[in-house]
Amino acid sequence: MESLAADLTTMVRTPLEKGHVAAMRRIGREEDAPAGTMVQKVGEPMDRFVYLLDGEMEALDPVTNARYGDATLGPGQFFGEVAFLQGGRAQMGGRTVADSRLLVVPRAAMLRLMSQIPEMSDVIITVFAARRRRQIETGVGSLTLIGAEEDRNIRRIAAFAGRNRIPVRSLTLGEREAEAVAHECEIGEARPAVIFGKHDVIDDPTPRAVARRLGIDQDLGTGEVHDVLIVGGGPAGVSAAVYAGAEGLSALVIEDAAIGGQAGTSSRIENYMGFPTGISGADLCWRGEVQAMKFGARFAFPRRAAAIERQEGGLFEVTLEDGDATCARAVVVATGVEYRKLPVDRLEEFEGAGIYYAATEVEARFCGGEEVAVIGGGNSAGQAAMFLSRTARHVHVLVRGAGLADSMSDYLLSRLEKDPGITIHYRTEMTALHGEDALKGITIRDRAAGEDWRLPARAVFVMVGAAPNTDWLGGCVDLDAKGFVLTGEAAGARRSFETSTPGVFAVGDLRAGSVKRVASSVGEGSVVISQVWEWLGEDEAAAAPAEAAE
Repeated sequence: MESLAADLTTMVRTPLEKGHVAAMRRIGREEDAPAGTMVQKVGEPMDRFVYLLDGEMEALDPVTNARYGDATLGPGQFFGEVAFLQGGRAQMGGRTVADSRLLVVPRAAMLRLMSQIPEMSDVIITVFAARRRRQIETGVGSLTLIGAEEDRNIRRIAAFAGRNRIPVRSLTLGEREAEAVAHECEIGEARPAVIFGKHDVIDDPTPRAVARRLGIDQDLGTGEVHDVLIVGGGPAGVSAAVYAGAEGLSALVIEDAAIGGQAGTSSRIENYMGFPTGISGADLCWRGEVQAMKFGARFAFPRRAAAIERQEGGLFEVTLEDGDATCARAVVVATGVEYRKLPVDRLEEFEGAGIYYAATEVEARFCGGEEVAVIGGGNSAGQAAMFLSRTARHVHVLVRGAGLADSMSDYLLSRLEKDPGITIHYRTEMTALHGEDALKGITIRDRAAGEDWRLPARAVFVMVGAAPNTDWLGGCVDLDAKGFVLTGEAAGARRSFETSTPGVFAVGDLRAGSVKRVASSVGEGSVVISQVWEWLGEDEAAAAPAEAAE
């Protein structure tokens, strides 16, 4: 199966060409860095690109402050990581180990240069992405999590980090390393905690607090006006960001949970063109995110939209749940759908402690060797069952209907039926949850047999229904009877993805009549930007006479 990036150890090093270095010299400056100079500290903004003209430099483990790996950077190589594209904060430090000469280019100028020289951009981004893959695989990053196996809040942060491809070191309560880290951070006996860098314990840790430390939540209170604001970071939103950036539009994507949306919870997508061995939804969307950042698009997460309003001057203002607001000349709504919550007592009580809405490596860690249940009859449920069967004792798929032929791809259904580690239970539903602090079992009603039975499941993955995330629109656009956004002729609009409000567009799963497939969402996200271009051109033309009259 395809991974999120090339393997750094097997990559053939492709140095930047002389012309690339000459171009950087025109916009950068040379600096002397004696041996032992800290070129980059953990937690500092990555606001400059560092190229080694002469000397030697090492990357630093953010916890030990010792050399990361067994290699150093020499002349012709460059320091940095993928957070540079976003303007995030460094997750690893950098230090010279010999007297060195550096070529330093400010981030904004370097991004403009990369957009002008794609060959140079390809080299830099490939290396940055491969470095991120290495960090994830080795568990070396600026975040240390203690006790995710016992604390649901730490587990939520682990899921947030995992789905957003943020490297973390995860320690289990009781192990020697966890005790040592707790002692170094002066938190006493090891307890569930999130630590940034070596000693910075994050109080009341949440995904948003972690995002602030990493610089990925973005400062949106600056009064900046974007050409297009994309609300939702699933396949449709990420695709729109790629094309908006490529067309030179200033684009901001806001996402309330993880880049990838619902598709990001799919452990393996096998029917997406170009990936014959399959790819996870999170890896696919992470690649798109990096691609969009290459073109200058920005991502802010976790940030949730709460309301939208059109101002007198024609700009659209989107207010976020925390009270921040940001403005744009056009808005693309791509907030997708979410799995419906089942009407079962105590469901919310067990969310994050046995009830899950995604089946990724993070969740799989907590149900190895256990009986698990997957509720749902779509492709996402089938993919989750196949993925979980690798580590679970047995996977039970609960389906309300009498069959799956109408709701699941044939290749996937065939695999489920042949897998000895999976049992499909038709005409069944979960009716009760059992346990105290964590889920210990569930009651299942077999409607065909007319009887109930109990399953000692420690984890249940709910993947039922598709409720559109449109509450925040607050009457700004017309919806159909099920809450999906009307577009095109159905909305009285001239453009196929435009809503009833000119300048507001909708793509992906929340659009009424859309095909609920990743490839379709990616296609809609790419096409909508051409319509945004048309709208922006018309808007400018309409404003020109008024400005001339003034």
